[in-house]
Amino acid sequence: MHEESLNRVIRDYLTGEDVEETSYEEFRQALARLLVEERGYPKDRMCAKAGVCFPVEGKDYTRMVDLTVADADGAPLLVVIFCSGEPGSYIRETLAAARLYGEAPVPLALITDTKEALLLRVADGHILARGGMRTIPHYDELVALAAASPAPPLTGDAINRERRILFAYSEFLSGGCCAGACRPGARR
Repeated sequence: MHEESLNRVIRDYLTGEDVEETSYEEFRQALARLLVEERGYPKDRMCAKAGVCFPVEGKDYTRMVDLTVADADGAPLLVVIFCSGEPGSYIRETLAAARLYGEAPVPLALITDTKEALLLRVADGHILARGGMRTIPHYDELVALAAASPAPPLTGDAINRERRILFAYSEFLSGGCCAGACRPGARR
């Protein structure tokens, strides 16, 4: 399902700034609130709607991830993707986004439809936890889990494969990128 504008503005839970309300924003805000208030994630270590920008055949594309979580030094620990269908069907797309997010792959990824959640180790795609929202680790557990789940940098061929996979999901299977273009600060 494509994220659509609802032509309203709401207050962002993480930043306190006004953001455009979309068909997914209510869920993104609820996820951020749950992570902060119930799982102890520091607000200042979270970012909403981060762009994963990547080139394919000389053209730039963007896949937005709903939330990212970093450690005290700013290194990414987790990408979170909200899905409008069965979370298991978003595993490959989520892994590609996490593997392309920064200089090295992000160690962990979470996919959720707000009822079920899958926590993935990005290096090998292993499902670390599956179940309801209570399976999401507390922040201190997340830091330890990320340290125990390093994701080494990808080779050139692996990077190109992940770009092609994310391109296929972003452009063909989901109807194109909701953001339209890379935003300032987006990861390449």
